[in-house]
This record gives sequence, structure tokens and C-alpha cells, in this order.
Amino acid sequence: MRIVDVNEFYSPTGGGVRTYLDRKMGLMADLGHELIVVAPGAENAVEERPGGGAIHWIKAPPLLLDRNYRIFVKDEPVWAALDRLKPDIVENSSPWLPAWTVGRWQGDALKVYFAHGDLVGTYPQRWLDNVATPLQVEQAFGWYTKYMARFLAHYDAFVTNGPALAKRFERRGLKVDASVPLGIDRGWFSPDLRDEKLRVSLLAQLGLPPEGHLLLGLGRQHKEKRWPLVIEAVEAAANDLPVGLMLLGDGPQRAQLEALIADSPHIRIFRPVYDRLRLSRIIASCDALIHGSDAEPFGLVAWEALASGLPLIGPDEGGFAEIAEPPFAETYAARDTLSAADAIRRLFARDQTILRHAARVGAAKVRSDADHAAALMDYYAGLLAARRGGAVVEDISGAA
Repeated sequence: MRIVDVNEFYSPTGGGVRTYLDRKMGLMADLGHELIVVAPGAENAVEERPGGGAIHWIKAPPLLLDRNYRIFVKDEPVWAALDRLKPDIVENSSPWLPAWTVGRWQGDALKVYFAHGDLVGTYPQRWLDNVATPLQVEQAFGWYTKYMARFLAHYDAFVTNGPALAKRFERRGLKVDASVPLGIDRGWFSPDLRDEKLRVSLLAQLGLPPEGHLLLGLGRQHKEKRWPLVIEAVEAAANDLPVGLMLLGDGPQRAQLEALIADSPHIRIFRPVYDRLRLSRIIASCDALIHGSDAEPFGLVAWEALASGLPLIGPDEGGFAEIAEPPFAETYAARDTLSAADAIRRLFARDQTILRHAARVGAAKVRSDADHAAALMDYYAGLLAARRGGAVVEDISGAA
């Protein structure tokens, strides 16, 4: 199969989307398929990738609010690229112009809207969480759900990157045809990378003895991650426990977080670690991952931590909640600092040997990105077969 992803979020300086698609190109080539990304760029160009796949850049203006990205402003250049590439499947994940550009294209490929996120959960629900419940915000933004329904009518399938996102859209009345959960690059993460000397060294940097508890907060320092909640919860739990928190990452909220922890003796912020092996050793050497975001549809960081053998602490909503099984995790009421502090206390009140064993068992079950690519190709093959034979494609929503 040839799959063309019309992707407005792919950028040479981008983050998760670029990483996901670059990896996916190689995985799909290994499976005998081809992935081509059509993305807005500084100039018209084609960038072939060794091993299979390509990026077809279409000249487009930069996004004013973030000049790392560009946006499509016309249908015709994208239509011309699709006519030329003759795909079997066209993917799109942007709800703005590309949703309509792909929907209105007159080619004979199957059209799939693949949702990787939820704008209502990422923005309005977070902005308004002090004055309205998530359900009230969803109701107030019912117009956006109706807008999505209009462009989805032009697609052959609506797919999400996991069950958490599927549940959100279905709650709003949209029909999700399939949920194909993402995966991680399993090769980098393992409980066997745990290093007790490194753990003791990290605790010492937090002013704690070897018998202290080492929490890891990993990810971008942005409001949607709710790091202030995590910090305040750790400070509350530290009144009863020798617990510290290392925040590993960077982002626009860094200065605010540094001010917040200025008087916290056992909380520190560290710059991102780009050496993959060292980062994997650090993750495996902590005692638990703590997470704050309830808006993320897929808990990538939580999966990486679990694959490293770490127990988990996080909210009872969003992608994290789909991962957090009781044998190796404690959940708290989303957006509730006191509940989060109680979850920390509960986790470290448990038998740590049994807890870590359960996390190691969970690590063996973590889905790989190769698993994701294979499941997605199987689903697409089913869609194409159903078109040819008039059959009904099996609904695989909630697949693990």
C-alpha cells in the first residue's frame, strides 16, 4: 500500500509528530508499504528517505504564533500532489483547512481522519477548569463537534490513536471507526537499565539519603502538563515522606516552575537529556513516574516509564488512566492536588519489591511502535478489501 499523510504538523524543527512519522516511514517500509508525507515547507521540494518513504514539501507561509511550523492556505497544490502520488490511503490529522482539502479531493483513494489529539481537551477545558467542569466545556463547545461531523462526512474512516481519545469523541456523539493505539521504540527502555549508584547520586542532588523516594516528572514544561499541581502534591507528601522530585525537560513554563520550587529543598529542574541511553538509565533508576496531564490522549511518557520498570502515579482521566493498572500504579482525581499527594503516600506505603515486580511484568506487555504500524496496516488492508468486496470492516476500537 501507498499511504500519503497530508500533515500540517510535520516540520523540520518539530517534535513528537516528526519523530512519530520519521520512525513510521521505516517501520512501514519494513512491512512492504510506503509512507509519503505531504507537508507545508519553505520551498517546493522532495526529500527521499533512505530505506523508504519521502517528504513532499509544498511551499506555504509560516504560522504566525509559532514559526517552527507552516500552514496550508490553498487546496490546489495539495490536490496536485495527491493526483501525482496516486495513494491507496490518504491520512489527515488537522481539523482545519487540510481536513476539507483532503475531504474535497476527487481522487479514488480511501480517506482516513486519524486523530492524534483533542483541541477541546487541550485548550478550552484547561483554560476554563477553574470555572467549569470538563463536561460543561464540552457542551459549550458543541459547535466544534458539529464542525468535525461536517468534514468527517467526507471520510471513509475516523481513527484515533488510542481508546482514551475514542471515548472522548464518542461521548460527544461522533462515530469512531477504529482505535489503533500508538507504541514506543521498545529498544531503548528496559528495567535492566536500573542503576542503584545512579539512583543514590540523583537522590543526593535532591538532598535526600539513599532510603529516600525518587520521583520523576518527565516532559515539556507547558501548562497542559500541570507541573504546578505535581510540585504542590510532592511538597505536601514531603511533609510525611522523604520524597524528592526531579523534573526533566524544558519549555515555556520553565521560569514559572523555577520560581515555584525556589524554596523547595527536594525538588529540582534539570535540562533535557538528549543521550538516549543515558536518559533510559535515568528513567529506570527512579522509583516512580508522576504525571499531571489529564488532556493527553496517549500516555507516551507513561508507557516509556513502564517499559523501564517504573511504577506510575497520575490522573484518573486521559491517556494515562488507560495505562495505570492497580498492581503497578496509583491514580488520583484529575486536577486535584490533595488527591495527588495522597496517591504519592499510597504508592510508597506499598511493598516496593512487590510493586516493582508488578511494574516489570507490566513492562513486558508495553506495545511497540512496530506493533502499532502493523495493526494500522492490517486495518487499512481491511478497509481496501471491504471496498473491493462490499464487506464490513471489523471495528477494532479499544485494541491494545
